[in-house]
This record gives sequence, structure tokens and C-alpha cells, in this order.
Amino acid sequence: MADFHRQDLNGSRFSFTDLTGSVFRDTDFSRSTMRGVELRDVSIDGDVHNLVINGVDVVPLIEAELDRRDPDRARMRPDTADGFRVAWDIVEQRWAGTVERARQLPPEQLHESVDGEWSFIETLRHMIFVADSWVLRAILGDPTPWDALSLPWDGMPDTPEVPRDRSARPSLDEVLAVRHDRMATVRRVIDGLTSETLAADTTPVEGPGWPLPRAYPVRKCLLIVLNEEWHHRLFAERDLAVLFGR
Repeated sequence: MADFHRQDLNGSRFSFTDLTGSVFRDTDFSRSTMRGVELRDVSIDGDVHNLVINGVDVVPLIEAELDRRDPDRARMRPDTADGFRVAWDIVEQRWAGTVERARQLPPEQLHESVDGEWSFIETLRHMIFVADSWVLRAILGDPTPWDALSLPWDGMPDTPEVPRDRSARPSLDEVLAVRHDRMATVRRVIDGLTSETLAADTTPVEGPGWPLPRAYPVRKCLLIVLNEEWHHRLFAERDLAVLFGR
């Protein structure tokens, strides 16, 4: 067993190599080429584009199937102000149900990791970070908006002003107090959207942090928020099912 952590294997070649049972987490496979491989019982979750298998780009097929399974998924890619308001309604409703489901577990299980993923509490803390970064900082212009409970993704370099306290054990209600405040801020921004503001760029902020201090399309910022909200709730539901099974 080899453990590669924060290693640069750019341009590596693997020939006649057995990777059975390997785990790849936060790994960049961009521009990789695989020939003569055997893929059986493989699970892939991530941001996938232009994935060609046996001559067929399978990503459009996968996207269409996921949208068919849940039509609300397609509503997370709006291009109008009203579309964003509909999408945020869906986000609020679905997360409310997920939180109520989580409340049925003993409090200590909400800090429990499933297969090395974030706990439920950590997932909520990351959603606070997403709103802090892409709405309070990028759109509203606060250079240091992060709450002490904000939790960036694990691969983000340590950055001045951005907290990363993995040892914190706040209660569900403590996290939800901040989470609901941030969701209310996102709601105010989305409720105030017009065609003009949606098509505009943000004003760059000064100082270190995330996102980097430059202008971003407002629509892109809000699409990132919707994407994070949608997928992390699904991850949370997946792991809650395991915790209930225990």
C-alpha cells in the first residue's frame, strides 16, 4: 500500500499496474489517457467534463439521466432572475427536510464521518463558507466575511483571515444560527436580482481570501452557490442514510 498525499504526479505513466481498491480523493485527472484498462465496480463522483469512453462522450448522457431522475436538478442552472428565485426556493425547502431528518440522530452522530467524508455538522459549516465567500465577499464586497465556524474545502491552502478549525464541535443549533443568517443574506441578494444586476460583474475586493480578489460575473457566483448547495445536500443525505443504518 502506498499513500500519496499532496504529491505532484503530473505526466506519470502507469503500465501493468494494479490499482484495485485504490481511493482517489480531491485528485485532478485532467487530460489523462487510459488505454486497455479494466473498470469494474468503479464509483466516480466529481466535476466531470469531456469523458470519452470507447469513443463516446458519456457526460451528456449522464447529465440527461440525472436531470430525468430529478427535474429540479436542471433548475439549478438558471439564466434569469426569476429562475434563480425558483432555484433558491428549492434549495431552502430541500435543506429544511434534510436538517429535520438529521435532528432524529443523536447529537454525537452529527459529528461522525462516513468513509472519510465531512460530518453533517462540517457540511453545514462548509455551506457557511460558500455563502461567506461567493455572496458576502464576492458580490457584497466584504473582504473578510468569514464566521469562525466557516470551513473551507480541505485542499485550500491556509489563508490569512480564513478560519479552518477542524477541531470545533459546535452543536447543530449553533451551526444553524449562522447557516440561517447566511441563507437569509443569499435570499435577499436573489430577491433583489434584476436582469441588469445578474448580467453585471462584481467589484473586486482587496486583501487575501477566497475567491481571489478580482471581478466575477454575478451569475457565475450564484451558480457556484447553487451547485454547492445541491451537491452537498445530496452528499449529506447519502451519509445520513449510513448513519441511520448504524
